[in-house]
Amino acid sequence: MSTLSPLAATLNVAIGGAVGAVLRYQAGRGITALLGPKTVMAFPWATLTVNVIGSMAMGLLAGWLARHGGLQNEQWRLLIGVGLLGGFTTFSAFSLELMLLIERGQSGLALTYALVSVLAGLVGLYIGLIVMRLAA
Repeated sequence: MSTLSPLAATLNVAIGGAVGAVLRYQAGRGITALLGPKTVMAFPWATLTVNVIGSMAMGLLAGWLARHGGLQNEQWRLLIGVGLLGGFTTFSAFSLELMLLIERGQSGLALTYALVSVLAGLVGLYIGLIVMRLAA
């Protein structure tokens, strides 16, 4: 099996990352339009939603990649896993929003947000893996 050149690998990550970042931005705009700015300012619904969807997508990808091998496997991993989902999910935004909740004195809400984000993300990943295993 041959490996991707460093340039090809970088381009896969860059293209996926650009698409993921645009999808993240549009998802945030859509969720804000749907729920309203006040709701989204009170609790980071957009980031939570994107992280859960991204975690589930990562589970689906991991399940698919586990079944397939070769050079194309590495291309999909870099394009979708590292690039697209890396640009789409928002752990850095999660950290910032969590800290803002803490700094605003909303520690209960911050704890809820952290727990729901992590647990729902894990559940989403698990569901994605199960779906791919059942599809075998």
